[in-house]
Amino acid sequence: MDGQKIPGKAILIGVAGLAILLLIVATYFGVDAGERGIVLRFGEVNRVVDPGPHFKIPLAEQVVQISVRVQKTTTKTEAASRDLQVVETTMVLNYNLEPAKAGALYSNIGLNYNERIIDPAVKESFKAAAARYTAEELISKREALKTEVRNYLRDRLQGFGIVVVELSITDFEFSQEFNKAIESKQTAEQNALRAKRDLDRIKVEAEQKIASARAEAEALRLQRQVISPELLQLRQIEAQIKAIEKWDGKLPNVTGGAVPFIQVDKQK
Repeated sequence: MDGQKIPGKAILIGVAGLAILLLIVATYFGVDAGERGIVLRFGEVNRVVDPGPHFKIPLAEQVVQISVRVQKTTTKTEAASRDLQVVETTMVLNYNLEPAKAGALYSNIGLNYNERIIDPAVKESFKAAAARYTAEELISKREALKTEVRNYLRDRLQGFGIVVVELSITDFEFSQEFNKAIESKQTAEQNALRAKRDLDRIKVEAEQKIASARAEAEALRLQRQVISPELLQLRQIEAQIKAIEKWDGKLPNVTGGAVPFIQVDKQK
């Protein structure tokens, strides 16, 4: 009889030990760094716990972990500009959840807050901002547009415990007609700039010619002022002296006619 009771007790002890072990395992849970543990008691949010080891009531409580790290979401949307041009864009939003509001967010929205809250807010903010800019201003004033959309999103998402970290507008896509109009305008501006440069060059060259002609006319005028009969006679004498210096003393061989001579006028 005693030999039959010992195995039964051992089994009972083993079962009890296993039950205790399962109970310990069922009550223990850990929360990873960068996350928060939302403890649900019978389906209702009871508390939010920080990273580390924790205990819960078996069967009555369960834990949902939610990330509070910086996350990224990409949203494609379109809107109409102030001049009624349809523009498509891709917006990248970096955000994180406020740890203190993680429980309320899960209770009110759930884990699909990206589809239910963030994406609609991004689209709404872009539509509202784009309506205040022309199509060309959306390109030239992209930084101002981004700041406006980001500030709107911060105000819109703050109430849900979602913190906007940064917003990027990656590209704009317009209709083919608008792209052709922009290309034609750029070509016209380039042609106008080229024509202006040519006109400026012609103007400068003309001014240079006028300045050169004025300088030449002024030089001739000054020469006429200094010329006098005495100066002309002096130039004639200088020319005759140079001719004598070059003469080698031989008379030219000529037939008939008078012997050439050089006359030096005496000054009176």
